[in-house]
Amino acid sequence: MTMPPRLRKFMLAVHVSSSVGLLGAVAGFLALAIAGLTSEDAGIVRAAYPAMEVTAWCVIVPLALAALLVGLVESLGTRWGLFRHYWVLAKLLLTVLAVIVLLLQMQVIGLVADAAAETTLSRDDLREARMALVAHAAGGLLVLLVPAALSVYKPRGRTRYGRRKLVKPVGPQLPRSSTSSP
Repeated sequence: MTMPPRLRKFMLAVHVSSSVGLLGAVAGFLALAIAGLTSEDAGIVRAAYPAMEVTAWCVIVPLALAALLVGLVESLGTRWGLFRHYWVLAKLLLTVLAVIVLLLQMQVIGLVADAAAETTLSRDDLREARMALVAHAAGGLLVLLVPAALSVYKPRGRTRYGRRKLVKPVGPQLPRSSTSSP
């Protein structure tokens, strides 16, 4: 089923907006994570981690889920399809992976945010968790840039399913017999 042009353009605008917004939000999250890890100012450290938690729950998670959901709907309603091209499939897998890692990291984000809100964190307090937040945000940003690049370049390559869908039989098809005639 192909979407009508107006709906397709609307869905594309929503998908691009949520994806670009997600990239920006993750970049902001990364900046806060770096500030929280490296700052000597206790006030910055105390403010950074609760701000990261709010940003994650109120901006990053909704945008990630929106990008995933709208991308699915859009792929099913356009000529690109969901399983016809490797680049669409790669975008889906990377986005699903990013959403899963994000949801798993939410517990760590909450732990560090709660600790920062309750007490002043020293450079060594929760150091591994704080470094993990920087690493995951940087990795997430890189992972999210790949689907953006795939959307622009749309590399060639159809999946086996896509190649089968491309070759549509023309005219009536006669059943094949098990024996051939001379």
